[in-house]
Amino acid sequence: MPITPDTKNWTWVLERTCAECGYDASVVEDAAIGSLLRANAAAWPSVLQRAEVTVRPNDSTWSPLEYAAHVRDVYRLFLVRLNLMLDEDDPLFANWDQDATAIEERYNEQDPQAVGSDLIEAGTALADAFDAVSADAWARTGRRSDGARFTVSSFGKYLVHDPVHHLWDVTGRAFTQAG
Repeated sequence: MPITPDTKNWTWVLERTCAECGYDASVVEDAAIGSLLRANAAAWPSVLQRAEVTVRPNDSTWSPLEYAAHVRDVYRLFLVRLNLMLDEDDPLFANWDQDATAIEERYNEQDPQAVGSDLIEAGTALADAFDAVSADAWARTGRRSDGARFTVSSFGKYLVHDPVHHLWDVTGRAFTQAG
């Protein structure tokens, strides 16, 4: 069953609370981004132990395994983008088609245990990178080809919503500042 590609511009999460998962970027401190990413990553292995990990709840929703593989890849991609922002002046990020990646990489056929391990590794690396951002680097910028512009700070707050929302997708657990 095909998934309809997500074409929404999710940058609105920087301006208002997500009515679905409860994420509110306005309460996220820059210094908390790393710990929020670690807490989120730590929650995924239990999701991946479910017997129904490859079952899609309906025709338009990924399985828990597909969501976890996506979150792993988001962590990896955002580490690349964060490093670009820290190393270059106002870099333009390469486009990424998350839906094409899910199909090409056969997310729903991957080993759940390996995905869990890789997700924690990628989440930890990204969290460590955010923890290492110096005080004067939070205002550095980067941009997407659609015109969206970020500082390291807004980029981190935007990023946190993705894995938080996807954990909500598979658990129904709303966001709290504690992770």
